[in-house]
Amino acid sequence: MAYQTPITIKTAIDNIRKRHYLLPSIQREFVWDTDQIETLFDSLMRDYPISTFLFWKVDKKKIKDFQFYEFLSKYHEKDNRHNRKAEPSNEEDIIALLDGQQRMTSMYVALTGTYAKKMPYYRWDSPYAFPEKKLYLNLLKPSDELEVEYEFKFLTEEEAKPTEGYFWFECSEIMSFEDVSRTMEYLMEHDLTDSSIYSKQSRTFALKTLNRFFNVIHQKGTISYYLEEGEELDKVLQIFIRINSGGTKLSYSDLLLSIATAQWKEKDAREVIHEFVDSINQIGDGFNFNKDIVLKSCLVLADFDVKFKVDNFTKENMIVIEKNWDKTSTAMRTSIELVSKLGFSRDNLAATNTIIPIAYFIYKNDFEDSIVHSSHRENDRKAIKEWLARVLLKGTFGGQPDSIYPKMRDLINDNLGKFPLQETIAHYRGGRKSISFSEDDIDNLLDLQYGKAKTYCALSLLYPGLNSAYKYHQDHIHPQSLFKAKQLSKLGVVAEDTDVFLSEFNKLPNLQLLEATSNMEKSDQAFGEWLEDNFPTLEEKESYLRQNLIATSQSLELTDFLAFVEVRKKYMKEQFIRILDIKVTAVSPEEPSA
Repeated sequence: MAYQTPITIKTAIDNIRKRHYLLPSIQREFVWDTDQIETLFDSLMRDYPISTFLFWKVDKKKIKDFQFYEFLSKYHEKDNRHNRKAEPSNEEDIIALLDGQQRMTSMYVALTGTYAKKMPYYRWDSPYAFPEKKLYLNLLKPSDELEVEYEFKFLTEEEAKPTEGYFWFECSEIMSFEDVSRTMEYLMEHDLTDSSIYSKQSRTFALKTLNRFFNVIHQKGTISYYLEEGEELDKVLQIFIRINSGGTKLSYSDLLLSIATAQWKEKDAREVIHEFVDSINQIGDGFNFNKDIVLKSCLVLADFDVKFKVDNFTKENMIVIEKNWDKTSTAMRTSIELVSKLGFSRDNLAATNTIIPIAYFIYKNDFEDSIVHSSHRENDRKAIKEWLARVLLKGTFGGQPDSIYPKMRDLINDNLGKFPLQETIAHYRGGRKSISFSEDDIDNLLDLQYGKAKTYCALSLLYPGLNSAYKYHQDHIHPQSLFKAKQLSKLGVVAEDTDVFLSEFNKLPNLQLLEATSNMEKSDQAFGEWLEDNFPTLEEKESYLRQNLIATSQSLELTDFLAFVEVRKKYMKEQFIRILDIKVTAVSPEEPSA
């Protein structure tokens, strides 16, 4: 491995465009965010070191022995995160990038493509959630940020229009500048040399900045690199491991995927696992699983050590994981289908790694074809639903849950044929990972707010008999649209009670799980009116109220909301105590709950 003469960014970009530079299959995907790319370009402009790169020269006769991928130009967080498989010819040698992929891809995206990531508060399926943005450089003044000198920003075309103090230069245009004289031509074409429009300070900054940017891209040898010319994959893999396990550049899953990709014999691990992640995230209302969960599942279901140790990533282990892939992936998919059937999605499955013990249970018992629908597995579904609600409410799988997987494996193996809910509760009782509840815990549950992930978990415990063939929404019993100060005043609510109304309407005692269609039809209708319209007979009405832990003799007028909340809070607490098997001496409400 030898240190080479540095090359320009322009040369590197041209080599990527010509597919002379490619990514080996052991590389992870692009993960840098826009702020990291913007900081990288500020560093380039300020002559800060950006570290060396490591290139691997692959002889044209050996190219077909390996798998390579193209660099990503148009990154889209939802639709284009995966690198396309390359099909290099064997007419000339190629260069594969072993270290520096994130930096190199960042430069390629910034100078030739676009970056689209989800905007806050937009739904994933919204057509406006992922606007395409390009990298721009403000030519009129330095950045206002303390640690940044040059203002690089990813902007939409609309955002990049000139405003007071801002003229945004589209960075990709610098690639077409043939010599430094083109910078002055550009400034003149856009009136940036006009003293009647811009101050001397702004004109000078624009000239110096654009000239410097041209120099950084076209003239300065910015890309310093070492060249590895060995042709043995094992040697290259060891170099890659040493580079990326000495620090924190790669997660254990990135490294495991790289090794699996290099050592699987029949399948392309990178392609198979990325396609699998994309497909499971489409189940039901959608999820946010990633390759970390999939690869951790491979370790857990194969009964390997679940901790990250490079020494565990042997060829023998990789052979076992590849051999088990079809059964492992089927168990995982089935566990997610079950969790979806139980009403969970990306919006309320706060810890995605909770599906791993469920997948292990399915895997070990060969329940792939029965757990979701078979009537014989109804008790297991109920046990899994309660276990899932308990661990999510307790936050059991937060932080580092590696210690949980081996114990769950033991409990499942010791109780083959049924999901070990009670055994799990008993094992962890009194410990740091306890999933038992106290009265204080119940009081905290009653303060959970509408729309939160844990709120759905709590409600799912209170509704054990829901028909899993239907989708259910969190619903305000007394509609939230009525809880406005002016509206309450019109209804006769006294001023001193208004703040209490507004603080309580979003909490659990005013929430229920309502079948999705009924929820949409209910809309903003007052609860008493909706009840009369949908349950015309006294028997139907009282049955609904009992099922939803509402007193049958209580006023349902909004003006009596505080009394409604207090009574329902008692019924809910009683139900939690019964379901979660909490030993208390408290007196139960007079009217029994359903």
